[in-house]
Order: sequence, then structure tokens, then C-alpha cells
Amino acid sequence: MSKKQGVVKPEAVMEALSKVQDPELKKDLVSLGMIKDLTVEGSKVSLRVELTTPACPLREKIERDVREAVLGVQGVEEADVQMGSRVPRGSMGPQNLNADLHNVIAVASGKGGVGKTTVAVNIAVALARSGACVGLLDADIYGPNVPTMLGLDQLPPAREKKLVPAEVHGVKVMSIAFLVQPGQPLIWRGPMLHSVIQQFITDVDWGELDYLIVDLPPGTGDAPLSLAQSVPLVGAVIVTIPAKVSIDDARRGLEMFRSIQVPILGVVENMSFLEMPDGSQVDVFGKGGGETLASEAGVPFLGSIPLDPHVRQAGDGGVPAIIAHPESGVSEALTSVAEQVAAKVSMHVLLQDDNGGMKAAG
Repeated sequence: MSKKQGVVKPEAVMEALSKVQDPELKKDLVSLGMIKDLTVEGSKVSLRVELTTPACPLREKIERDVREAVLGVQGVEEADVQMGSRVPRGSMGPQNLNADLHNVIAVASGKGGVGKTTVAVNIAVALARSGACVGLLDADIYGPNVPTMLGLDQLPPAREKKLVPAEVHGVKVMSIAFLVQPGQPLIWRGPMLHSVIQQFITDVDWGELDYLIVDLPPGTGDAPLSLAQSVPLVGAVIVTIPAKVSIDDARRGLEMFRSIQVPILGVVENMSFLEMPDGSQVDVFGKGGGETLASEAGVPFLGSIPLDPHVRQAGDGGVPAIIAHPESGVSEALTSVAEQVAAKVSMHVLLQDDNGGMKAAG
């Protein structure tokens, strides 16, 4: 005979679940509206938890906490907990030129050579692998490297007078590199850049995307400023290496976004260290600069990515590192950064929703 007696009431289950918090959002799952399809059949409780991103870094902890809470209700002997997701919509301001692009995220750096495009490509692929609908816009007009890193060289045929993005590894991709001859320089001023990015938003058949990752040009000049103002950004990710010269420039880039009211999702430190065959680490470009920048700026630190020759080899070969070497330390670091980015987007959107701003999906 069961040790638990009595009829299980849905209200009692919901009361127990109201004690379970989302660790990132610091609110309980019931008030966040994450508990769906709750049913009780005798001593069995079934429900679905609807997370705010399929790339949730704390998915397993939330599932474990929910299961423990349900099994703690008197009379419950079995808990069937299904995990799902629905990404909230953040990029819905008056500037939004395409309502199907739910969260537009800039990946930026203060200077070139810090691996910004590599980070953007791998974030996009990692989010797509988690189950999200993802696009990647190569807005680095003067140095469009995204197609090379993804092994792409052309677009599909246009459809209904709109460009159709290329697609690989579950990511939809658009770049000026598809539209010009290889090696052709683009000598454009700000207004032309502004125009082409708007066209990449309005004249491309993106479909419905949970996330559009925008790889911006390096620096804080006319080009990235124009591009940032052309696209409704839910937030920006700042990429740097630990070296002081890079940190100084990354700080300028961070402050540029703040000056135009674009939220900072966080800082990524790339090329943090080189791991030697004996397991020791060499700080090729210094140590801890990215984390220090994040702390001083009062923004999240999204993670450190080691310096690994496989990343360069994978990019040159047209296969992102997290696909080419999924079990490597660098792939785990890149995947973790992508999960952190998704979590920060959800936090930003839902907090704005609480403050009477943007509304979540639905």
C-alpha cells in the first residue's frame, strides 16, 4: 500500500510548483506562466514546463526541481514532466521592420582580430542545434567572412521578389559576399551601408526566427553605428580578448551601444588561454581582461573561450568548431556562451514585460 494517501488536487500541485524558481529570472514558474497542460489521473501528475529558450543552460536543474516539488505533494506517486520552450519576442519596437524576427542580437567588438565572427557563427549554430529557429546576418560589409566559415558560396533562387537566405546546420544566412565577386572591395559610405542592411531585413525571406544574430563590423565608427541604428536590437554581445588594447577598444564599443540605448547582454572573452599537452595553460594575450571589463561596466560576463587551433582550422574549412569538434573544450565553451546569451535575452525581454515595455510571445 502507498504511504501517500488522499486525492491529489491540481491546486495543491500548483501551490507546490509556485515554490520552484527559475534560477535566472528569480521568479517562480507559476507566476512566469511556464506550467502548461497540468493533469491529474489518480496518483499520477502530468505537466509540461515551457522554458523561455530551448538553449536554457539550467534546463536539467529546473526539470529536477519540478519533479521533486510534484512528488512532494501528498498522494502523488508518479510525475510525468515534459520540457518544452517558447522564445519571448524582444525586437518589437517601432523600428522593427520585420515582425517575424523575434530577437535581433548584435555581436560586436571594439577592434578587429578578436574572433568576433567566429563567436557569432558558433553562437548561431549552437542555438540552432538546441532547437531554436535562427538566422545569421553578416553585416560586416567590408570584411564578410561568414560564408567562408560556413562553407557557403551562393544563395538559393529568389522567391516572390525576395532573396532567400542560404541555410546550413539549421541556420539561415545572408551576406553581401553572396552578391559581389570574390575579392571585390566595397567602398561605401554610411548611407549606403544603412540602406543595404535595411534591405537585408525587409527584402530577405527570413521566415519566422527566434533569434537573428547580426555580425557587426569592428570599431565604433560610422559603419557599426549606422548598422546598429538600422536594426531593432534586443541587445548586444561584446567580444574581446584579454589584452589591454582590446579591452580598451571593447569598452568604447560597449559604451557606444549604451549611448544609443541598446542593452548590453554581456561580454565574451575569446582566446583566453592556450591549453598545452601537459594540461597547463598559457595566457597568450593576458588574463581576466574580459571579466574585469564586464565587472567594471556592470554587465554579465558570458564566458571565456580558449585559444584552440581547431577553431581556425574549422573556420577555414567551412565547418564551425562546435560541429567539427563537438566534444572539445572550446566547443563546450562556445555552447555555454550561446546558452548564456539566450538566457540573458529572455531575462531582458521578460523584465521589460514586467515594466510595461515589450511583451513576451503569445
